[in-house]
Amino acid sequence: MKNLLSMITAGIIGGALALGGAYVLSPPAEIQTLTYKEKNSQETKEVSRLVHNDHLTTSPNGFADAAELASPAVVNITAITKHKARSEREKRYYRFFGAPDPSKSTGSGVIISDKGYIVTNNHVIKGATNVEITLSDNRKYDAEVMGTDPSTDIAVLKISGTDLPVIGLANSDDVKIGEWVLAIGNPFELTSTVTAGIISAKGRDISILNGSSSVESFIQTDAAVNPGNSGGALVNTRGELIGINTAIYAPSGTYAGYSFAVPINLVKKVMQDLIDFGEVKRPFLGIMIRDINSDIASELNLSVTEGVYINELIKGGSAYNSDLETGDVITKINGISTSSVPELQEQIASKNPGDSVFVTVNRNGKEKNIKVLLNTMD
Repeated sequence: MKNLLSMITAGIIGGALALGGAYVLSPPAEIQTLTYKEKNSQETKEVSRLVHNDHLTTSPNGFADAAELASPAVVNITAITKHKARSEREKRYYRFFGAPDPSKSTGSGVIISDKGYIVTNNHVIKGATNVEITLSDNRKYDAEVMGTDPSTDIAVLKISGTDLPVIGLANSDDVKIGEWVLAIGNPFELTSTVTAGIISAKGRDISILNGSSSVESFIQTDAAVNPGNSGGALVNTRGELIGINTAIYAPSGTYAGYSFAVPINLVKKVMQDLIDFGEVKRPFLGIMIRDINSDIASELNLSVTEGVYINELIKGGSAYNSDLETGDVITKINGISTSSVPELQEQIASKNPGDSVFVTVNRNGKEKNIKVLLNTMD
């Protein structure tokens, strides 16, 4: 009997310690006020949202809280393209066989300002003559296209509405591989669909964007994303936007394990330029570069096996007018690791012409920090 009482007592004490430990390791959520301020404006939008002190909370309630916070700001986009008038036979064909109407396509978008600005993918609204927005509460609006940037596949729309739900914006530089995320969008026109996964890689270049100025440094996740999710939200467990879902790896045309999102720090730069100027003002370092690996490091007798190797400085470019040299290996921009060409492009593309950046390089085995004034490429 004494042994039984001892076991029960030990169990109670152990349970209490476990619960106490869980409380300490997973402190309660708190209400935090986030603000978003538009450029050249003193007005701010305050959004109160539940924030867990444990940034990487994986509890069901953590996912549910994040989805509840972020979902209202994710909209359904219908892009309509006017074609020549169809014959009655063609109309009957589409009705009878249930074929999709080629004059209409759908996707997702995210409201990022109470002024009605919506971010989506360029390919969602490309060629559209009319863009319709449906909010999660079924309100509908016609949208104005503020600008598009094929180089990042980002577009900005604007609607005129009141009491619009706004999503909080995270710092995508802080995103870590292995972090839990949610993808929110409208796959197959199934509105407000939420899926979960983890960040499986950063700085991915999958060669889907054309053009010499294209920037591909995608956040890769295994959250399920399908046609219709394009332009939707990738959020962290705080319900904050970390990326715009853009592409999937899809040999069969549907989700096959990986999806890709444009990091929000790059989106913010593109968005603000499109709002302010109608086009993106893009700075250039003015260098010819390539990734480093162990073979190249051995061939060039380098002391590092990660980074971006400078093959050549372009005359008159930003790098040419700085203390950077051919043969330098770039490892950081403003203290942020740039171990690959896509990561370097992402960091530079998120800046403005006229900004100065600190470039960390490895030169002959020694680390140097060099200030570079960014300009445009004439």
